[in-house]
Amino acid sequence: MSVVSIEREGEIAVVTVDNPPVNALGQALRQGLWDAVATLDADPDVRAVVLICAGRTFIAGADVREFGKPPVEPHLPDVVNRIEGAVKPWVAAIHGSALGGGFEVALGCRFRVALDGASVGLPEVGLGIVPGASGTVRTPRVAGAAAAVDLVTTGKPVKAAKAQAMGLVDAVLSGDLREGAIAFARAALEAPLSLPASERPVTDPGAAFWAEQQAAVARRAKGEAAPLRALACVQKAVQAPFAEALAFERATFLDLRGSDQAAALRHVFFAERAAPRPAHLGEAKPLPLRNAGVIGGGTMGAGIAAALRDAGLPVVLIERDAEALARGLTNLQTIFDGGVKRGKLTPEQAAARVAGVSGATDYAALADTDLVIEAVFEEIGVKRAVFADLARHCRADAVLATNTSYLDPRAIAEGLANPGRFIGLHFFSPANVMKLLEIVPTPETAPETLATGFALARALGKIPVQAGICEGFIGNRILKRYRAAAEALVRQGVAIAEVDAAMRGFGFAMGPFEAQDLGGLDIAFLQREGARAAGQDVPETLGDLLVRAGRKGQKTGGGWYDYAPGDRKPQASARVAEVLAVAITAGPALDRAAIAERLVGEMAAEGEAILAEGIALSPSDIDLVEIHGYGFPRWRGGPMHYTARKG
Repeated sequence: MSVVSIEREGEIAVVTVDNPPVNALGQALRQGLWDAVATLDADPDVRAVVLICAGRTFIAGADVREFGKPPVEPHLPDVVNRIEGAVKPWVAAIHGSALGGGFEVALGCRFRVALDGASVGLPEVGLGIVPGASGTVRTPRVAGAAAAVDLVTTGKPVKAAKAQAMGLVDAVLSGDLREGAIAFARAALEAPLSLPASERPVTDPGAAFWAEQQAAVARRAKGEAAPLRALACVQKAVQAPFAEALAFERATFLDLRGSDQAAALRHVFFAERAAPRPAHLGEAKPLPLRNAGVIGGGTMGAGIAAALRDAGLPVVLIERDAEALARGLTNLQTIFDGGVKRGKLTPEQAAARVAGVSGATDYAALADTDLVIEAVFEEIGVKRAVFADLARHCRADAVLATNTSYLDPRAIAEGLANPGRFIGLHFFSPANVMKLLEIVPTPETAPETLATGFALARALGKIPVQAGICEGFIGNRILKRYRAAAEALVRQGVAIAEVDAAMRGFGFAMGPFEAQDLGGLDIAFLQREGARAAGQDVPETLGDLLVRAGRKGQKTGGGWYDYAPGDRKPQASARVAEVLAVAITAGPALDRAAIAERLVGEMAAEGEAILAEGIALSPSDIDLVEIHGYGFPRWRGGPMHYTARKG
């Protein structure tokens, strides 16, 4: 069956793309579009062409099955040029998403119309490349330099209304897209045709604009190459003839396609694509999720409740008494108010989120709840008491989950009736923002319960990774070794600020010591103290010395660094040097690159141990944990990919 078909509505031809699931631009589709141009140009009864797609979306981009393979003719730039050069003007009728090569095809059309819910974009920088079929060259000619810079350097799509305001689409339609596009085409034939995109004039905003954009994009990119290369393509498109700019874009695309960064980002793309529905779930079906309960309204519990409400699930919030419940509901209100202030929610949406939460101090309110997530203090006795109450009040088939970060879920669920319904769901704070969800089954967890955990992650828009049971699971176990390795460098005389600078230079938003100061040194300290009280042999860390000296991080005005009141900027601390002097012995000097390689190597080594023990199912799972939970630079691919490629 052909992926491209042609029908005629009087003088308007309708070219329909049908290449499920997302009408990707594989070779067959490119060839079909190529041939359609010749067929319709030769038809004297056709005056214009509407390009429309079957299924849930317009052409959503390249065919991922062709990633990393030699390109096959016809090449996409040639297809786009052929559509633009057609004798009969083409109108792209967009629904769903027109992304990457799909939007470049639309740019080759003389006109673009879109349903009001559609979006368009050029997300190639997310794969470490730039648009390769005129996206950086035609976009400034239809929408101006500023709009093109925003679109291609961020990779973020825009909705139809904004796209129209930017000049990317000519009209926004509602109702029947096919009928609307045909009507638009007929009306367009009655007026002078606009110039093809390649022939439209474009204004150079000037040197100051480009210098400002260079600085802004570099700040955002944090070492990632593609955004700056995309900016250079747009500048070339504005300052050079169309053909020269097109050749520059294509050369840039081909150069980046084989780069380490592009390989890393492809690795992450495929890992993320597979994560929500891993093969090992087999035929297990998730249980229904119509509503949820959350135990504990602190920072983590409120964040989990907010994430559930964002997904449209009604939530029952349980706290120990009326005062704690009021605080929890206030925490939730604060989260949604913040969404309004940042423009993420309208006041009406925030009010609807809050209205979908009911609070109670009696576990009986959970009698008909499908899923309950415990998010109370990280102490085994407290958590076991919660699950004893849940066992008395919840349905026998309700899924019961713990949000523990370090404790053994088996110990938490000990004695629980129907243990097959129990699972660990480790959210990361703030839970309504962070995308990672570690899913931790016990040996008794039923396949349907495990599938429900993954279904919940999909509903919440999170990246799920299954983890085995050990202290810290995957992420916090690696974090512990990373921090220990960073401290080891300080013990041998490497400056704290140099370690942090090295990791920022590698691509992290923060170094290990800055991050500890932000989160609080006392959190890990109390965990170590608890282990010591339980009789475990836990060596004293440099962080312990600082906490005992009253330095818990930013919240006390000092941790690894000093902080002026009201200022989060870290300052080197003479007091820290004094406290730690007894533990430091000068060793060999290391430059920042060597520091970063040492610390990433330690992360990967712990990852190898985790794999060997079966705690993680694949290296890519570890990479996803580090990227989405701990700020590992996405364009490096994660510690496992990075070290494997380096090795």
